[in-house]
Amino acid sequence: MPRSRPSSRRPYGAEPVPLDVDRATGGRRSESGPDGEWTVQRVRGSDREYRCPGCDQLVAAGTPHVVAWRTDDWRGAGVDERRHWHAACWDARGRRGPTRR
Repeated sequence: MPRSRPSSRRPYGAEPVPLDVDRATGGRRSESGPDGEWTVQRVRGSDREYRCPGCDQLVAAGTPHVVAWRTDDWRGAGVDERRHWHAACWDARGRRGPTRR
């Protein structure tokens, strides 16, 4: 038997909400550059400090930053290969190489 009242979730004939790809993938995307293929994810911050390989300075706890790891490396993409970069350092990595690995 059909329902007697229409659904309140979405009005009939209304367009569905477009899919937010960044939210669905956790903000993870692939990037390629002269230094190889990378999986990149922008994060809001964490409760730890990390050392940025781009500038060799600390990424302070709670600071939004970039987590990146190589996907074309022969060793594979493991947890140990992830690096936490300042967003500006990640964007400038083509102009200046990493100071540490």
